[in-house]
Amino acid sequence: MTDYRKNFGFTHKCGILMPISSLPSPYGIGGFGKGAYDFIDFLAECGQKCWQVLPLNPTSYGDSPYQSPASIAGNPYFIDPAELYRMGLITKAELSSAEYSGKKVDYGMLFNTRYELLRRAFASFKPTAEYKRFIRKNSSWIDDYALFMALKVKYGYKPWMLWDESDRCCESARRTADEHRYETDFWKWVQFEFMREWGLVRDYARSKKIMIIGDMPIYVAHDSMDVWRAPEQFILDECYNPRKVAGVPPDAFSQTGQLWGNPIYNWELMEKDGFKWWIDRIRAAFDLYDILRIDHFRGFAAYFSIPYGHPTAQYGSWEPAPGIALFNKINSVFPKAKIIAEDLGVITPDVRELLDFTGYPGMKVLQFAFDNDDNEYLPRMYKNPNCVAYTGSHDSECTASWAKKLTGEAKRRFRRECLDRTQESGATYSMIELVLASPANLAVIPMQDYLSLKNEEGRINTPSVAEGNWCWRISPRYATDSLKGKIRDLAQRTKRSTR
Repeated sequence: MTDYRKNFGFTHKCGILMPISSLPSPYGIGGFGKGAYDFIDFLAECGQKCWQVLPLNPTSYGDSPYQSPASIAGNPYFIDPAELYRMGLITKAELSSAEYSGKKVDYGMLFNTRYELLRRAFASFKPTAEYKRFIRKNSSWIDDYALFMALKVKYGYKPWMLWDESDRCCESARRTADEHRYETDFWKWVQFEFMREWGLVRDYARSKKIMIIGDMPIYVAHDSMDVWRAPEQFILDECYNPRKVAGVPPDAFSQTGQLWGNPIYNWELMEKDGFKWWIDRIRAAFDLYDILRIDHFRGFAAYFSIPYGHPTAQYGSWEPAPGIALFNKINSVFPKAKIIAEDLGVITPDVRELLDFTGYPGMKVLQFAFDNDDNEYLPRMYKNPNCVAYTGSHDSECTASWAKKLTGEAKRRFRRECLDRTQESGATYSMIELVLASPANLAVIPMQDYLSLKNEEGRINTPSVAEGNWCWRISPRYATDSLKGKIRDLAQRTKRSTR
């Protein structure tokens, strides 16, 4: 029987969902510079307990952190150019060349300019004792990651399946790794600097009593170091192409479903070796975060499998996954792990059974709550406080835009559930207050909702739409006294404040 007393080391607190990439920065994308420290101060002043971020992994084609070329590595774009200048690794002129004030993240510009800046910094770097300790500690993955990236550069960033036969096999490529020594050393340093700067940000958050919620995608990209170095862990054919790929069936987001294209895990093999791949991945995640949100949790009970080559997700089928065996192992290795299960989507009895078995809190998204009077996402319908409540997620519309589309019975139900808050503070803040007033152990509000932004101003991602996502950048002048007062007052009135 689930112990519903299980919590994160706190109860009835609140936090804000804010991607690192969206933080204020003069360098084209949010990162680990002043904007991160200022946001932590903002959280503390607003009485918040948690900062939820999106995956910190590198991005590739499509710019999605959920389609990363490396599940354990960090995004080089988050390294702070100002910190490189402070350490004397780049010049003032080189720092100035990194400045970009566009209103949205321009990933093409970053790809064409940021790596050149990092290479200049690396040319001035002298290995330190800290760096050598980092390389030793991360030897289980850093050598293969660096070699993978060096080969990526060699082949003009083509997918690894199109490399020469000798390099398509990781074991074979390792034999000639010395030929790429300078390039592999560069990629190792990039990861060292990423982890060093993130460690400082996390330490600062801890000093302010702010916990970091990280996000772990369930799948990895086909064109990734993970598949290249361990193809046996995935269901591939003799040419390393997936036999079947991941996605979800037609739903409210898309009439043809979502075709993600990630290769499916070889669950049978993974279970035989004690899920070592997953244990290593979870361990790496807890080196970065205090709390871990596992994306698409339902895929561990049963996953949607689509034959490789189909143009949409309309022709897939559900197949069982060894979720109970996997999480039994995870909970035995990490008995005190603080994990959130993203249990959204098509929730069937096997998913509920798995969630109950793990004891993890699931998610309650209020935007999903108004299609019937007894919807489980309505706060009055929560069966226990062992959950995390949201207005929306990174895949949702901004609440201000979502609310404007309400019609008919859903709109009438929304007004009833929110009582007179709608008249007093507008739809967005009515939603926020309903979430914060809920019994959920933790309530997390996307930063865009606190700013009352609309989709065109602040939407992060639109599922099944390939372009224009992950680009939102917050105004550098977001942290007004008025906004801080509003957020702090809500946290105090709903008895969630840390102050």
